[in-house]
Amino acid sequence: MKNYTGKTLEEALQAAAADKNCAVEDLTYFVTEEKKGLLGIGTSVSVDAYCLDDVKEFLFDYLGNFFMGIDCDLEAAIEEKNGGFIVNLNADNNAVLIGRMGKTLAALNTVVRGAVNAEFKKRIDVLVDVNHYKDDRYRKLISMAKRTAKQVQRSHVDAELDPMPNDERKVIHKALNEWHNIRTESFGEGLGRHVCIKYVPDEEPEEEPAEEPVQE
Repeated sequence: MKNYTGKTLEEALQAAAADKNCAVEDLTYFVTEEKKGLLGIGTSVSVDAYCLDDVKEFLFDYLGNFFMGIDCDLEAAIEEKNGGFIVNLNADNNAVLIGRMGKTLAALNTVVRGAVNAEFKKRIDVLVDVNHYKDDRYRKLISMAKRTAKQVQRSHVDAELDPMPNDERKVIHKALNEWHNIRTESFGEGLGRHVCIKYVPDEEPEEEPAEEPVQE
């Protein structure tokens, strides 16, 4: 992130917006220094500021340097979605980037998200995909989760799914969010964190209190 200084916060943000060719409202910023002068003389405010285009540029540069370091040629397409980013990679050997059961891709996501969050001092939603592998994976997970949820509805026995990354757990939570008698919760830590599909019985209607006889 670049640092900008002005006599006031508004002036510093205006300078950042002009430099990035965006509106002030499109900036995310952190005040890094405030100086108060005598009678207003020497007063200044410094901020670190960025916009979404800066995040996209960082992703391109970071991934380019990362894969150049391991001598891997690939294409990268970055799509902005709901304030976050989907990065789709395509290389000569996509299977190597995905890894067994998607573990290499999951590790790559962890590294990239960590780099982005450290650079911009904020948690930014970034998903790295390889040749749309995640789209296919999500469809399979949703189908599996629905089958499992139906079994839980019939048996009233909770079911624990295999550990999976955060983005995949979110897909399952969303897919089953409005299912009758079903609730999903995540348990565990780190690589062992997983989703549990729970049966939730209907609430028994409260009995209305019997009316007392009217005394004459």
